[in-house]
Order: sequence, then structure tokens, then C-alpha cells
Amino acid sequence: MELIWDPLRKREVAATPEERVRQWFIRELRDTFGVPEHLMRSEVSFRFGAKPYRADILVYDRNAAPLLVVECKRPEVALSPAVLEQAMRYNSVLSVRFLAVTNGKMTYLYRLEGERFVPCERFPGYEEMVCPR
Repeated sequence: MELIWDPLRKREVAATPEERVRQWFIRELRDTFGVPEHLMRSEVSFRFGAKPYRADILVYDRNAAPLLVVECKRPEVALSPAVLEQAMRYNSVLSVRFLAVTNGKMTYLYRLEGERFVPCERFPGYEEMVCPR
């Protein structure tokens, strides 16, 4: 079995197609968007009612409050409304300001405005996410 290093879990994990997307996006968050590695977690478990869930990537603000939840899918999985709804369910517990969904080919980001998430035209850097104008 091929393994891939997860810098957030500090261990090698099975290099499944979804895991490759997750690790690519962790690098993008860190290297392109300036998210400090110590403010990211992968495979974060939580409960919504009695049902267990797991967020692929969770980014925190400087006060350790959840800021962005990322749902990763295999490259051949379409980013359908159901995928976005999955990430939105996570928000019922996490109360993030941003949601992202990615399959490694396409990435969509949504920002909370009032009571709903609206599409972002571009992916802001970490500083812009934590200090909105």
C-alpha cells in the first residue's frame, strides 16, 4: 500500500485518491493562501446530535475558533449540491465563516453572509479571511 505524509496528523496515511486531494489542498492552504500549518487539522471528528461526522480539513482563526471547513472528494466525484450540503451540515456544529469543497480539479469557496453561504469569486488569503474588510 502506498503511503503519503500528512503534516497535520504527523504521520503517513494510505494514499487513497481522496487523501491525495486532501494533502494537495493542505499544501495549497499553507503555501498559496498563507494558512499557518499549526492552525489546520485534518480528519476532525465531531457529533451533530447522535450522528458522528468527520471534517476533511478544518482551519482555525488565531483564537482557535473554526474559520473554514473543507470537504475533499476524489477527483472523479462531481462537486454536486449534495457535496455542498454535506459541508453545510458540518457548519451546524462548527459555525465557520467559510466553506470549501474540492475534488482536486475544481474548488469552490463559500462565505457566510447573514444566514446563508454565498459563492466567493476568489479564494482569499488567510489574513483576509481572519480580518474581513
